[in-house]
Amino acid sequence: MSFFLTFAIVRGMVFCIRHQIPPFHYMIMGGRHVHHLVPGILILLAVAMDGCVICTGSDSSSIRASIFMSILYGVGAALTLDEFALWLNLKDVYFVREGRSSIDAVILFGSLLAVGGWGAPLCSPLSERARRRQIISAF
Repeated sequence: MSFFLTFAIVRGMVFCIRHQIPPFHYMIMGGRHVHHLVPGILILLAVAMDGCVICTGSDSSSIRASIFMSILYGVGAALTLDEFALWLNLKDVYFVREGRSSIDAVILFGSLLAVGGWGAPLCSPLSERARRRQIISAF
């Protein structure tokens, strides 16, 4: 949900910026326009590091941390993929025809997230059955 929600919010904010609707404006640091894929990449890197190092337990605080990291991952992925067309074209094509590739990337990744989220509970019993068969056949 954080992925889709962040994508919608960012698209709305950029629309407001482009049409000079306050209070939104571009993020400028040192006279340079910082695209929102930069914080998106930083969030993805932080979440990946945390997932590899910190969130490995099964107690309630680790579960809460995993949920929080999942939400942050969705935010970072949406910020990054929303500017996929910028990666591809190396120029700002946000609201022109070439910018459509960002929408396509979001739809593709969102579809994969949906399949993983809804498909995992369906595949779980099948994978458990396959593991049991492997264990039994090993004896």
